Amino acid sequence: MPSATPQTHSPADEAVDHRLIEERAASVGHLFRQRVARTPDSPAFMYAKVSASGDEWLTVTWAEAKSTVDAIGAGLVALGIGPEDRVALASATRYEWALADLAVMVAGGVTTTIYPTTIDDDVAFILADSQSKVVFAEDAEQVAKLRRIAGSVPGVTKVVTFDPEAASGEDDWVISLDALAALGRSGLERTPGLIDERIDALTPDRLATIIYTSGTTGRPKGVRLLHRAWTYEAAATDSIGILREDDLQYLWLPLAHVFGKLLLTLPLQIGFCTAIDGRIDKIVDNLAVVKPTFMGAAPRIFEKAYNRVQMMMEEDGGVKLKLFRWAEGVGREVSDLRAEGKDPSGLLATKYSLADKLVLSKVRERFGGRVRLFISGSAALNQDVGRWFDSMGMLVGEGYGLTESCAATTVNRTSAYRYGTVGWPLPGTEVRIAEDGEVLLRGDGIMDGYHNNPEATAEVLDADGWFRTGDIGELDDRGFLRITDRKKDLFKTSGGKYVAPSMIESQFKGMCPFVSQFVVHGADRNFVSALVTLDPDAIQGWAVANGLGDRTYAEIVTSDKAHEMVQGYVDELNSGLNRWEQIKKFTILDSDLTVDSGELTPSLKLKRKVVSERYKDALDAHYAGA
Repeated sequence: MPSATPQTHSPADEAVDHRLIEERAASVGHLFRQRVARTPDSPAFMYAKVSASGDEWLTVTWAEAKSTVDAIGAGLVALGIGPEDRVALASATRYEWALADLAVMVAGGVTTTIYPTTIDDDVAFILADSQSKVVFAEDAEQVAKLRRIAGSVPGVTKVVTFDPEAASGEDDWVISLDALAALGRSGLERTPGLIDERIDALTPDRLATIIYTSGTTGRPKGVRLLHRAWTYEAAATDSIGILREDDLQYLWLPLAHVFGKLLLTLPLQIGFCTAIDGRIDKIVDNLAVVKPTFMGAAPRIFEKAYNRVQMMMEEDGGVKLKLFRWAEGVGREVSDLRAEGKDPSGLLATKYSLADKLVLSKVRERFGGRVRLFISGSAALNQDVGRWFDSMGMLVGEGYGLTESCAATTVNRTSAYRYGTVGWPLPGTEVRIAEDGEVLLRGDGIMDGYHNNPEATAEVLDADGWFRTGDIGELDDRGFLRITDRKKDLFKTSGGKYVAPSMIESQFKGMCPFVSQFVVHGADRNFVSALVTLDPDAIQGWAVANGLGDRTYAEIVTSDKAHEMVQGYVDELNSGLNRWEQIKKFTILDSDLTVDSGELTPSLKLKRKVVSERYKDALDAHYAGA
């Protein structure tokens, strides 16, 4: 487990290497070039080469990565990409995404991110609004999408696909990544200093990225992030020492999301290697192979892992379950001590050594055995789930940020953390709470504004540089930030009582090991109700134990036994809530909420409005005759 320093200090007392922030690189291009110069032969990336016989993990050094990045960057220059010209990336998380993004940076262009699940109409809007000239497309599916909307985006002059087979078409509008790199290498032979000249011309105030938010209503808004925002985020994170050059990161998060993009930028500053694989169904298998020391994830990943281990132990029962519960308790005692800056001693130290040998180390092996830090972001993490991971010897440092703040605004440190909070601000970022409880931010990580949308920009950015986050929060006595809910998600019952749905939802997910989603509803209603979905994997073992093993998923989750089981957890939840917050009625849906169905964002956040509208009849039924 990570050791902690005494927890009586505040951010003002934190040991910070301010020199890293003051002397940070001028741009992402400069940052990449500096990293290669410092550690050319160190591993930069790992990626899986997939074949019929299985995955083979390959390692690429920083110098090798630079050779490919420079070639692709020079290829973009040959295609006419000039300073701040936009280049879109429509792909899932993979090694080629990182290469393409870095190539755009060193060529002096601007990366526009597009989720591969984005519908045709929104892709057309993003490409037109950003005025993208070139698009990197992952595969034949993305190429087909671009061909369907080609008439709406005449400014797109070339499509570059990561799949060579998808480049074989009726015209030369689509070319392969290899062909682009070959074009670039020819250019570099003629002008060897081409890429260095492009990097030298970059300044901190040049536009680096436009990330379109996956809003639940209306058109996506393009968040403009300058080079200074990315280099500040990287240097500020480096300055607090939570990550090290010898770390190994496992990266599966969507790189079109600001959190994933930041996790690609941090290695340029700090120097650690990143294993990239966006296949969510391969996370568990890959952790055992890659054995990372660090990983960022959304809360849902931690919830699923926690629930899975709990259910396995319950299924084993008997002596194994008793031993697990004993070790769990010992780990929790040690976790609480270390959160206070103390280490176990005497009998507790002896018990912990035994618990670690018999149980805790076995749990850590499920995550590769070497994880020393997880970072949780994009939504609220249930603090009981976070405490459990810490008791197993894997600290989860919950952080907070938005696309508009370049992902990282606050984060719990390995040396200073408080569960239920999102930590201290990064050095150089200011946080204050408005009179109505809204969290306000100011610093170099804040966006330049919304692209082509001055009205929306004026609504959230004031003349003094303060950004209104739309989140409700509070700062405690030691400067830790606690987020209560999204301002727009807070609702008032017909009785005039305010309810924060996210907090209730997070609590329930920490209680019920079978839940996937829990959606709290009740605006202008006389009581609070909920929509529930059950995890398709987790519920199978429960179904077998309850005589429903031969039923379909829909039959299992809509059964009386499932309703009775969920009711028990709802009763437990209600026992800790105020009367007006308690869940009076709930409906278990016959299918889970998914990204593909448009009910979750690609970063696994709930699209509350979409869900409420789609299941309006079920919600209305809760209040019929009330």
